[in-house]
Amino acid sequence: MVYGTPGTEQIQLNEETIWAGRPNNNANPNALEYIPKVRELVFAGKYLEAQTLATEKVMAKTNSGMPYQSFGDLRIAFPGHTRYSDYYLDLSLDSARAIVRYEVDGVQYQRETITSFTDQVVMVRLTANRPGQITFNAQLTSPHQDVMIHSEEGNCVTLSGVSSLHEGLKGKVEFQGRLTARNQGGKIACTDGVLSVEGADEATIYVSIATNFNNYLDITGNQTERAKSYLSEALVRPFAEAKKNHVEFYRRYLTRVSLDLGEDQYKNVTTDKRVENFKDTHDAHLVATYFQFGRYLLICSSQPGGQPANLQGIWNDKLFPSWDSKYTCNINLEMNYWPSEVTNLSDLNEPLFRLIKEVSESGKETAKIMYGANGWVLHHNTDIWRITGALDKAPSGMWPSGGAWLCRHLWERYLYTGDTEFLRSVYPILKESGLFFDEIMVKEPVHNWLVVCPSNSPENVHSGSDGKATTAAGCTMDNQLIFDLWTAIISASRILDTDKEFAAHLEQRLKEMAPMQVGHWGQMQEWMFDWDDPNDVHRHVSHLYGLFPSNQISPYRTPELFDAARTSLIHRGDPSTGWSMGWKVCLWARLLDGDHAYKLITDQLTLVRNEKKKGGTYPNLFDAHPPFQIDGNFGCAAGIVEMLMQSYDGFIYLLPALPTLWKDGSVTGIIARGGFELDLNWKNGKVNRLVVKSHKGGNCRLRSLNPLNGKGLKRAKGENPNPLYAVPTIPQPLVNEKASLNKVEIAKTYLYDLPTKAGQEYILIGK
Repeated sequence: MVYGTPGTEQIQLNEETIWAGRPNNNANPNALEYIPKVRELVFAGKYLEAQTLATEKVMAKTNSGMPYQSFGDLRIAFPGHTRYSDYYLDLSLDSARAIVRYEVDGVQYQRETITSFTDQVVMVRLTANRPGQITFNAQLTSPHQDVMIHSEEGNCVTLSGVSSLHEGLKGKVEFQGRLTARNQGGKIACTDGVLSVEGADEATIYVSIATNFNNYLDITGNQTERAKSYLSEALVRPFAEAKKNHVEFYRRYLTRVSLDLGEDQYKNVTTDKRVENFKDTHDAHLVATYFQFGRYLLICSSQPGGQPANLQGIWNDKLFPSWDSKYTCNINLEMNYWPSEVTNLSDLNEPLFRLIKEVSESGKETAKIMYGANGWVLHHNTDIWRITGALDKAPSGMWPSGGAWLCRHLWERYLYTGDTEFLRSVYPILKESGLFFDEIMVKEPVHNWLVVCPSNSPENVHSGSDGKATTAAGCTMDNQLIFDLWTAIISASRILDTDKEFAAHLEQRLKEMAPMQVGHWGQMQEWMFDWDDPNDVHRHVSHLYGLFPSNQISPYRTPELFDAARTSLIHRGDPSTGWSMGWKVCLWARLLDGDHAYKLITDQLTLVRNEKKKGGTYPNLFDAHPPFQIDGNFGCAAGIVEMLMQSYDGFIYLLPALPTLWKDGSVTGIIARGGFELDLNWKNGKVNRLVVKSHKGGNCRLRSLNPLNGKGLKRAKGENPNPLYAVPTIPQPLVNEKASLNKVEIAKTYLYDLPTKAGQEYILIGK
């Protein structure tokens, strides 16, 4: 993170494997005895007693997860540069560079900072418009205790340390940072941990960081040799070549997608002012920038071979950040990856998929210890050590469905790509998660429905406990997650021609599950019982998972549930934490209400300059939870695409939730399920030109508000979806069909079939 102060630059540095603690798991063996007792209390309606017992006897006692930790800072002092003028700072989304410019005593200075994708080092290029003007002192600092700083031969400073002790677990991640510089002209020296350059024409500062982390079970790497290697290899190349390689690598991801919502009318206004003025200006170019900023963040924080984006991506400046900046699996980790497939960044899922594989391994041990069950389980949080036990307190942590939600990402990968080899490779993970729920679910005593118990509707209290407990049975979100998981396993077994008996067993079990229900005030019930409070504005909208990111609720297949979801969302309200508003953009888009989705974008693009205000955006476009969490940035990026294109219902819906203000625009490179890449241009709110690039071949079914012309295009008959699409094969029944519902009017649309061949491109023109 580049702070950009002229006199004393601070560049905050992270390395994604610096976490407190060491390899461990946190399953509480007492859980096996006490979970049945907690379940009995739930079924007896003693919810607070059940929750208290779970907190005391089921949750992890010694480890609630380890924090992601900052490495420290590169600090550069420039004598006399407090007398500056004409200051300028930007982050170039086109090239992943930070630029600082200013003038001191008639000399123009520039700092150009990159974190090189190709060289694995931070580089700071220092130049001036006159020779001999570059003078500075640079050093590495760290908030960690007992770090060792040395000066080495070759004008190199090293900072070495070890991650922190936390909750009784001694940190064992050893790290080293190395600092050096290359100068043209002037003098360079290194003494007492300070790197000094005096009177140079230009200079480039280099920082490498490495740890001993190999994987979640192995920390036997050599951080010193790794840091040395990164630095020595980077120093071989001139800065111009290194920058060229970095930018080309980055742009291979960035340029896959473009979004144009109108000309940049406020190009001379600073970003913070543009956010501050957004409610009045409706600055469409800022929305497009915010969208690409979300993609930039994912490109930078989820490179293949690395760790997945955590609660703050990689941008954490603390040793003990809020919520440990780890992986919260009851919404936040999943939301981080909502833009990955649809915005053409599928390969950036690799770190997430590796995490899923690893928690499926550690989760087998937890399933046995806590539940006496086969398969694997993940509760509401994990970290770099892939812990899978229930942690924190029962109101949030007594939730065993994290694995089911993560499995949805594996299935979505298949739906977007049609990659059967990938599906074959992850099928055991899906199956073992499905097996766990098959073994631990029980029949509840009121309706005899198959339910998860104990659990909760993430972090929300219910009136069954007079608002004092979250612990419950048969929560709607659990039902939806397991429906998705088991349906994916059933579909995958057919595609892969395997496990037919297990698939048939799950089909029968699905019929025994609690269905989605409409409550007495027309809402989608959050719980098995009609407990919803119409005045509840809780940040989580977990029971609407079935609307988004899932596909179980549809205006065409389940209109009553669709309307009930809309009623629930209206009552939840709009203003909330940043990530919650990002989710609501997606939900309102799925409800085909572009103006309401846009209203949530407006709420999100509200300037926050302190950490007291709830939700909004900081001056640098980071999402304000508060404090900063990156999931709101990713949720909004995904929601913007949902406003322009949806592909969850057996067809590709073009401009399903276009706001009134976005009359003209274009988007290129977005991906629809079934392996179709789209370039879409619209005029006056209607499709003007559509290019379909077919990656896998097959029928491309299109739905549009206006007619389309194109070679090979024919009006579709019926609603038979392409089998790659995620239409549930086993629909869930509606319980209360007599509820008073506000019917949502669905606009008249045109449905077309476009037979395609793999690798071919098709151009359609709108009437």
